[in-house]
Amino acid sequence: MTRMPIEKGPQGQSYYRRRLPPLRFISYSLVSICIVVTIVVKILPVRHLYVITPEEKVEETPEENSKTLQLKHIFHHGIGAKDYTLHKRLDITPAYLAKHSSYFKSLSFVEAEKEEVEEAEEEEEEEEAEKGGINVLNTNTFDWPKVHRGKNPFDIQLPFKTKQYKIKRLKDRHEPFFIESYLDYARSVNGNAEILNRINLEWSDDDVSVPNITDRDTLVSLATISSNAYVRFPKDDEEKKKSDWIDVGDWDPDEQHNNINFGWDSIGLRGHVFVSHDNKTVVIGIKGTSGAGLPGGGSDETSGIDKTNDNLLFSCCCARVGYMWTTVCDCYEKTYTCNQDCLERELRRKDRYYEAALDIYKNVTKLYPPETTEIWVTGHSLGGAVASLLGRTYGLPTVAIESPGEMLASNRLHLPKPPGLPRHLEHIWHFGNTADPIYMGVCNGASSSCSLAGYAMETACHTGYQCVYDVVTDKGWRVNLLNHRIHTVIDDIILTYNETAPCVDQAPCRDCFNWRFVSHDDDE
Repeated sequence: MTRMPIEKGPQGQSYYRRRLPPLRFISYSLVSICIVVTIVVKILPVRHLYVITPEEKVEETPEENSKTLQLKHIFHHGIGAKDYTLHKRLDITPAYLAKHSSYFKSLSFVEAEKEEVEEAEEEEEEEEAEKGGINVLNTNTFDWPKVHRGKNPFDIQLPFKTKQYKIKRLKDRHEPFFIESYLDYARSVNGNAEILNRINLEWSDDDVSVPNITDRDTLVSLATISSNAYVRFPKDDEEKKKSDWIDVGDWDPDEQHNNINFGWDSIGLRGHVFVSHDNKTVVIGIKGTSGAGLPGGGSDETSGIDKTNDNLLFSCCCARVGYMWTTVCDCYEKTYTCNQDCLERELRRKDRYYEAALDIYKNVTKLYPPETTEIWVTGHSLGGAVASLLGRTYGLPTVAIESPGEMLASNRLHLPKPPGLPRHLEHIWHFGNTADPIYMGVCNGASSSCSLAGYAMETACHTGYQCVYDVVTDKGWRVNLLNHRIHTVIDDIILTYNETAPCVDQAPCRDCFNWRFVSHDDDE
C-alpha cells in the first residue's frame, strides 16, 4: 500500500490516506504463491498414510509374464540328531495342483470364511496383550494376508520389479566345500581379521539384478513369499505315504523308518522356492518361528526346534537368562561369563538351522545354476534372520521381514565379509516396524511376552540396511507382540503407506555388552 500526503480531519486531527494497490498486483502475488507451493511439493519428499481396504487387491497381472513369481518347489530339511540328514523336495507341478484342486478350493473358502472370526480373535488377543498377558495356545494356522484372501497360496502369481546393483562377494563361493573350509578356518583362528587377510581371498564385483525395494508391490510379494512358508500343504492317505516327496539328501528309508513323518509333520527347516516364468529369478522363502506362545507364528508343527534355534541365535549365552531357565547348550560358565568357542561350535552343528539353510541353497542351485540365475532370499522372523545369514554367506540379495537382530550370530559364525566394504554395496535389507518388540530388540526382561513364552530374545543389532516403518509416530500404535505377525505387516503397514520405508545404515550397535566371552583355545 502507498501513503498519500497528510490531510486534516473534521475535528482537525491529522491522518494519512491509504490507497489499495492495483488489482493486477494482487493477482500476480497469488499466482506467485501458487507456483512456489507447487514447486516445494514436487521437490520435497512427502510421506503420508492412506488406507487400502481388503477389496483393493494387489495387481497380479503385470505386463510381462517374466515379471511374476510362482511357487515351484518346497524343500524340507530335517533337524536334530536323528533327522538332520533327511532332506526332501516337493515339486508344485500342474499335475500336483490338479491332484489337490479340491483341497485348494476348500482352503480358499475356509480362509475367506474365517476372516471375520480371525478379526474377532485378533481383537481379543490385542486386549489380552494390553493387559500384559498372551494366549499361549492361540496360533494362526492361516497366516495369510487379507489382500490375498480367497487365492490359492500354491499357484498365486506375485509381481516384482528389479534394479541393477553391484555386489562384492567371494569369487569361489560355489566351489565344492569352499565355504565350509573357510568357515572352519575362520573359527579356528577366532575370526582374527589380520590372519584371515593373509589367505588372500578373491572377491568379485558382480553386477546383479536385485529386488527393487522402493516398489511397494515388490515388497508385498516378498513378504507374501515369507507368509507362504507358513501355509500347510494338503494331506491325504496317499500324501502320508510321501509319494510326492523326492529324496535329495543322504537319508535312505528302511523297514524301521519307511513311513517316517515328513514335511509338515516333522521338525526341520522349510524353504519355499518361487521362480519367475523365464526361470531367471528364483526367490527362497525361509519359514519363520511357529506357534508355542508367539501369535501369528503359523502352525505349530516345528515350534519346539524353532524355539531352540531362536534361543541359540538371539540370546547372549544359550538362553541363560536366569537360573530357572533351561539352556539350549552348555556354554555358560559362571555369572555373565560364556565360552565363545562353545557358542561357535553349537551354531555350526549339522543339526542346526544355519547348516540346514546351506544345504537347502546347495540343492536349489542344482536346479537353478547361479551362473545363469539370480537367487534372492527372504523370510519372516526367525526365517528372516536365517535368510540374512545365508545371504551374507553367499552374497545373495536378501530381504528380511521383522527379523530379530542377527549381527551377533553373524559375527559368531565368522561369515565372509569383504574388507572395507562400502555401505552402498550392502545387499541385505531388514524391514521392520517400531511397534514390533522383537524387531526393535525390546522383547526381553522377566515380564516380557517373549520371556513368558520361553524365548530369550536378547539381541537388537542387525546387519545391512534398516528399513523401518515408524508406526508408533505415524499411526499412534503401541509396542505390541501382535505387530510382529506377517499378515499384520502386509495388510496394516506396508499396504497403508504410499511409499516403502526409507533404508538407512545400522547405527553403531553392540549386543550383550555386559557379558564376558572367553576363548579357552587361546590358553592352549
